[in-house]
Amino acid sequence: MIAPFLKGILLGLILSISVGPVIFAIIKQSINNGHKAGYLFVAGVSASDISLVLVCNFFTSLFNTALSHKTAIAIAGSIFLIAVGIYTLFFKKVHTDEENNIADKKFRKRDYAAIFLSGYFMNTLNPGVFLFWFAWTAAILADAQTAQHPNEYRLIVFGTCLVFVLLSDILKVMLAGKLRSRLTAKNLHYINKLSGLILIGFGIALCWGAISLLKQV
Repeated sequence: MIAPFLKGILLGLILSISVGPVIFAIIKQSINNGHKAGYLFVAGVSASDISLVLVCNFFTSLFNTALSHKTAIAIAGSIFLIAVGIYTLFFKKVHTDEENNIADKKFRKRDYAAIFLSGYFMNTLNPGVFLFWFAWTAAILADAQTAQHPNEYRLIVFGTCLVFVLLSDILKVMLAGKLRSRLTAKNLHYINKLSGLILIGFGIALCWGAISLLKQV
């Protein structure tokens, strides 16, 4: 059963290197709030991917219903991204200690829950992620029909893909953590400004695409 492993790795590689708001958000969380916040954000993204895979495989009608409302989902996602971008650009503060070094922010349990949920919804409200899982699930289900053990084939492909993406996101958090230790408060301030602009840009692009779809209807 080497073929499903290879296919899962390929899917994971495609998803992990695709440029989107989630990648920048993972890096932003890790640099601003430390590795624990980065890991929680990644956990939220991974939970979202698992949810979408389960819905694609076992609740096809529900997923088709969601796809029929992809314009509304895109608008909701764009509003979410723009709101996060505006907060990061204008209101996000850099916490420093007495020596003006970047200090770790103290989080409460609800803060950690908010970080987890922000990762979950940022990934879920991205129509590109929806379409990715829909298209590849259809292709994998077709391949599985020709396999000797279809259910095992699907489990290996999706399991390998999800684990690969999770590990690659964890690696991003670790690399961002190494970068964080070398940053000054001033540099982090500029990074926040850039991250905010990038998220707003993704949100505007997503909203523009949604409006274009509405005009075509």
